[in-house]
Amino acid sequence: MDQQQQHESVECIFGDSLALFSGEHHAEIAAHEPPLLFGPLTLTAAPKANTLLADHIFSPAFLLAERIERGLIDLSNRSVVELGAGTALPSLLASTLPASPTLVVVTDYPDDLILSNLQTNVDRNSSSVTAPCTVQCRGYEWGKDPSNLLRLLSSRGLQSPSEGFDAVVLSDLLHFDRSHGALLDSVCTLLARHDRARVYVAAGVYTKSDVCTAFLHQAERRGLLWVDSGAGQDGREVDAVWRGALPVPGMDRDQLGARKGMCRWWVGRWSDEQLF
Repeated sequence: MDQQQQHESVECIFGDSLALFSGEHHAEIAAHEPPLLFGPLTLTAAPKANTLLADHIFSPAFLLAERIERGLIDLSNRSVVELGAGTALPSLLASTLPASPTLVVVTDYPDDLILSNLQTNVDRNSSSVTAPCTVQCRGYEWGKDPSNLLRLLSSRGLQSPSEGFDAVVLSDLLHFDRSHGALLDSVCTLLARHDRARVYVAAGVYTKSDVCTAFLHQAERRGLLWVDSGAGQDGREVDAVWRGALPVPGMDRDQLGARKGMCRWWVGRWSDEQLF
């Protein structure tokens, strides 16, 4: 990606961010609010980073975290990378479970405020990480060379002929519709080419259905198949009852269920033709 393309990409994200905040959506946990406590985790959102929406914890992160806690997203003994992680609630929660991943890499746009907050979340919760899981934080812009991320696999002895991560997590990223191409470039480079590799995607209902559909179809053209989903005809999560057991102080089950009900989700894998 040349400098002009990078500039256009950032402008697209900025424009999309303004569109989201100017539209109708439920209030989310913002940077100026107290830290979010979720099970063993204490998480903060980045201050003054609203351009890239990193100063809020949006509902799709709660949905993915609940599904990870329940084992519906099985990340045990796997390598995981989260793109546009923000607070990294889903990935960091996975690192604390009894059956944890082997490696968790949380990434976000290489902005000092965003990455400083993300690294703080990683450091603050390091004592809760289940051995032998390792958590790493890196700056990464979608569509750019991900070699620095892939090298973390080899440093942990996890590199295989099907080079890449076993799981890629995308929480509330589809709204940036003009960046779908760059985002999918990264997914397709980072996702390992084996039959257990999965990409986990969640979006809020404030992201228009046609925007989500456009992303799904573009991914299909690149060889990804959507093998599971939780999006009803009205675009809402089919099961809006909160079924997690971990404590989330300050939020009751009705509130958590309402957040879950604001989401839709998909699970993707490589088509057989794309496997090594």
